[in-house]
Amino acid sequence: MEQGDDLLFNVKDGIATVCINRPKARNALSISVSNGLVRLWEKIDETPAIRVVILTSADCGTFCAGLDLKEAARMKAETGEDILTFHRDAFQGRMRRVKVPIIAAMTGHVAAGGMLLSLNSDIRVGLVGSKIGITETKIGRGSPWGMPLVWMLPEPILMEMTMTGDMYPIEKLEKLGFINYLEADANAVRARAQQLAERIRDNAPLSVIAGKRAILTAMSVGCDNASETAWHIYRDVYASNDAQEGPRAFAEGRPPKWTGT
Repeated sequence: MEQGDDLLFNVKDGIATVCINRPKARNALSISVSNGLVRLWEKIDETPAIRVVILTSADCGTFCAGLDLKEAARMKAETGEDILTFHRDAFQGRMRRVKVPIIAAMTGHVAAGGMLLSLNSDIRVGLVGSKIGITETKIGRGSPWGMPLVWMLPEPILMEMTMTGDMYPIEKLEKLGFINYLEADANAVRARAQQLAERIRDNAPLSVIAGKRAILTAMSVGCDNASETAWHIYRDVYASNDAQEGPRAFAEGRPPKWTGT
C-alpha cells in the first residue's frame, strides 16, 4: 500500500482499496486524511485500470468518527481559523464525482463525517451491532453534506436523525434500504465488499460507469428529466465495442473480453 501512515492506498486486479488508518483517533477525518482523500479520488479517475473502489478503515470499533475535534480545537486556538478552512474539500464533493463505483466497507460505528463518507459511497456493507448517526447537532456543527439523504431515507427518519444527533442501530437503516449488507465481523464486512467489487469489476466498464452516473444524475435533475438525461449518458455505451462484445460472447458461450472502448 502507498500514500501515508494515516491513509493507505492499494490497487490490485482492477480494485482500489482506500483505508483510513487512524485507529487511535477512531479513524477521524484529520486535515491530512481529508485532503489525502481528495487527491486519491482524483488519482482514481486518472487511472483507467481501476474499475471499482473499496473504502474502509483500520479496525477500532469505529469506521469513521467524523471530523477530528481535537485537531479542530487546536487549529482554532493556534490560527484563529475554523478547521474547515484547512480542508481542501471539507464535504468530499469530489468523492461523489468519482466515475467508478465506491463500496463502503464499514467495520464499526458510523458518525458525522463517517456518515458523509457512507452516503457518498454507492454500495454499503456494515457491521452487525454497530450504530450510525448524524451527530453534528451535539457539537454545534452542521450537516449540509446530508442533503442527498432526502432521496435515500424517509423524510421523518432523516429529520429525527438530523435534529436529535442520536446514534441508531445500523439494522434500522439496513431495513430502510440504506445499507446493502450487514456482516457479523470486520473480516466478513471486507470479504463481502471484495466479492461485490469483483463482480462489478468483471462487468462492462463503460456500462458500470454510465449506470452510476445516470442514477446520481437522476437524483440531481429529478424524475421528469431523468430518462432523457440517462439516455444521453448511455449513448456512448451503446455505440461502444463492448456493446457488441457482450452479445457476441453470449452467443459463443464464452466470458466477454471487455476493452472499455
